[in-house]
Amino acid sequence: MDRPLLNRRLAEFGTTIFAEMSALAVRTGAINLGQGFPDTDGPEEVREAAVRALRDGRGNQYPPGPGIPELRTAVAAHQERFYGHLGLSCDPDTEVLVTAGATEAIAASLLALLEPGDEVIALEPYYDSYAACIAMAGGTRVPVTLRPDPESGSYTLDLDELRDAVTDRTRLILLNTPHNPTGTVLTRDALAEVARLACERELLVITDEVYEHLVFEGEHLPLASFPGMRERTVTIGSAGKTFSFTGWKVGWVTATPELVGAVRSAKQFLTYVSAGPFQYAVAEALALPDSYYTGLRDDLRAKRDILATGLTDAGFQVFRPSGTYFITTDIRPLGFDDGFAFCRTLPERAGVVAIPNAVFYDHQDQGAPFVRFAFCKQEKTLQEAVTRLQRL
Repeated sequence: MDRPLLNRRLAEFGTTIFAEMSALAVRTGAINLGQGFPDTDGPEEVREAAVRALRDGRGNQYPPGPGIPELRTAVAAHQERFYGHLGLSCDPDTEVLVTAGATEAIAASLLALLEPGDEVIALEPYYDSYAACIAMAGGTRVPVTLRPDPESGSYTLDLDELRDAVTDRTRLILLNTPHNPTGTVLTRDALAEVARLACERELLVITDEVYEHLVFEGEHLPLASFPGMRERTVTIGSAGKTFSFTGWKVGWVTATPELVGAVRSAKQFLTYVSAGPFQYAVAEALALPDSYYTGLRDDLRAKRDILATGLTDAGFQVFRPSGTYFITTDIRPLGFDDGFAFCRTLPERAGVVAIPNAVFYDHQDQGAPFVRFAFCKQEKTLQEAVTRLQRL
């Protein structure tokens, strides 16, 4: 057969580096700090809620297309609880859509809102599914690069560069804050400028806010709460990161009825529905007391500090994240400048797996010397990883 079997726009993505590195971790017995999944399960009471739903026969067949009413109501209550003081609320019947994790929410939103040739601005480096989903929707990605500042130890967004990236073909901005992989939490001033730009140029915005509760410095501010943004923003949330149940794949979209309706039109032809019994459990999880959310944040902050200190002591330049559970490092102080080569040999040399940040860039030269580590692991695992990294 002469014709390639894989769509040419997707062929460039190939097998993900995450699968490659995870397989390498298994083969070498290395500690996997590459892929961002916790090594412990979430709250027992939430697991028990899933078991009860299974035993009671709730969700074992197709759940409602928009998601079960209990979860949609819980999502709306969650938004009111944490962001009501910002004037943000939503109708559970018309403004909430449950998805198969945030990844499907991103895909469905882009498929629904883009026409072939539309440009999408995304903050580079970005989660690899962004590029693939934009390609599937026939859009053109336009990266605006977050740049590392070694003096402050953080990444910054150049708002002038963002503004200059908008053309007559720009349809939407795909925004991620708190940001994976850099750990950047966009400030109120930066978000206000994004909002002003979107309103001025009549742009839609998709905001990936799955790390909303994993903020260690600063605060998470939903873009939809800014003036003029409620009617032009699709906000994406997820249970996986907040409750340490990444395998359940329960996410959601909140937006106006018009935007939710558009996204649902695309979503129904992807998974149709998913995670029936888990939806009941996540509905209960969202009602956990404030102490759960603050405890999660404080626990991950302590783990961040363990790994950040260990990486610094091992010779990396560390960009200490303000949010998420990822740390970006510069490997040049160790005498390396190729993140792919470094990560492919790290398991043998030190017994630890990491991810090369270049995979998150269109301009791979910009990300070449940077490597990402995940710290959503048990403290003893992080301590052992730190010990192993001293071999470098």
